[in-house]
Amino acid sequence: MLQIPFIRDNKERIIANLAKRNIDATEMISEVINLDEARRTTQAQLDNTLAEANSLSKEIGNLYKSGETQKANILKEKSGQLKELSKELTETLNEKSEALSQLLYKIPNVPNDSVPAGSTEDDNEEIFRAGDIPTLYDGAVPHWEIAKKYDIIDFELGNKITGAGFPVYKGKGARLQRALIAYFLDKNTAAGYTEYQLPLMVNEASGYGTGQLPDKEGQMYHVTADNLYLIPTAEVPGTNIFRDVVLNESDLPIGITGYTPCFRREAGSYGAHVRGLNRLHQFDKVEILRVEHPENSYKALDGMVDHVKSILEDLKLPYRILRLCGGDLGFTSALTFDFEVFSTAQDRWLEISSVSNFETFQANRLKLRFKNKEGKNELAHTLNGSSLALPRVLAGILENYQTEKGIVIPDALVPYTGFSIID
Repeated sequence: MLQIPFIRDNKERIIANLAKRNIDATEMISEVINLDEARRTTQAQLDNTLAEANSLSKEIGNLYKSGETQKANILKEKSGQLKELSKELTETLNEKSEALSQLLYKIPNVPNDSVPAGSTEDDNEEIFRAGDIPTLYDGAVPHWEIAKKYDIIDFELGNKITGAGFPVYKGKGARLQRALIAYFLDKNTAAGYTEYQLPLMVNEASGYGTGQLPDKEGQMYHVTADNLYLIPTAEVPGTNIFRDVVLNESDLPIGITGYTPCFRREAGSYGAHVRGLNRLHQFDKVEILRVEHPENSYKALDGMVDHVKSILEDLKLPYRILRLCGGDLGFTSALTFDFEVFSTAQDRWLEISSVSNFETFQANRLKLRFKNKEGKNELAHTLNGSSLALPRVLAGILENYQTEKGIVIPDALVPYTGFSIID
């Protein structure tokens, strides 16, 4: 959530940068400023009224003590009027404050100056590419056919048990899935991230804290009886560890990692591009999160990008990195880099990671602060990234490593799988 002083001081820049998201924010930003002025004016009126009522109360008490009952009773009538006025002002203040909060929740983060303008994923900017795209043998097939051929993922069984988008991993498929999780966690902890095991459901305050609510309410599974939400990513419970926390500057930076299943309704997602593992309602993901000093957060973002690059290079998968344009940027992000693996069998790029800097946007919602050198509380910066999302990494391995003899396991994973081929 944007800070009101930041909005007042940077009105034109905010409007210009939000235009990169194809949003004309002129009216919203003006309304924020007007509501804030009205709120502050009402607050000042209320403070003055309460101060006058307090002073009057003392005067009435002194008059009673001195026996001037008639004067005291006259002032009591005025005191009653002030109490009624303060009640009205409090109600108005609450209304203005609530309207302001609800409006601020609707305004997305301001894109970093380096974010390109654009409307769709076609306008994203490729900034890096690495790895050789393999030449597959005649008869190579996409991963959903590989899964059926080697009986390692059963999409129909998942559909029977739950519904579409809930696959069942079997045998070496399940073992490879577990191997990827362990490998990703080991890579992350070796890079200095502390491992956490996190809840798979969060409360409403956590959803608002990281920006999934109210923006993506329709995309989350809602347990209505308890008003809890199944997590769409470990980012939500992981970042909410720091909700309402004041850190010391010496505590920074903080890096955590965690594996969780993730749940997304993905309403309206149909067609060949979502077949197999390409888009699921339940999937596994290992996440990395950072809490950083504002001066260091973009250097930390570069470090996270390099870390994900090192994993993909270990797996020897062809990949590219995109700087997302404003129209494809997530609601809470100031700058996002997407990693995509090339699926040779599908002849298309598959997104497997997003690494983002949210600057103070989440921290302001979370009230996540640190005490700086001057002893003042300052909002921290939060960052997160997939390291990595499993379904499309698994799809990339199955498709790019397929041979006539079977699916060769990348060398980095063999110590975790205990086998070197799926045949």
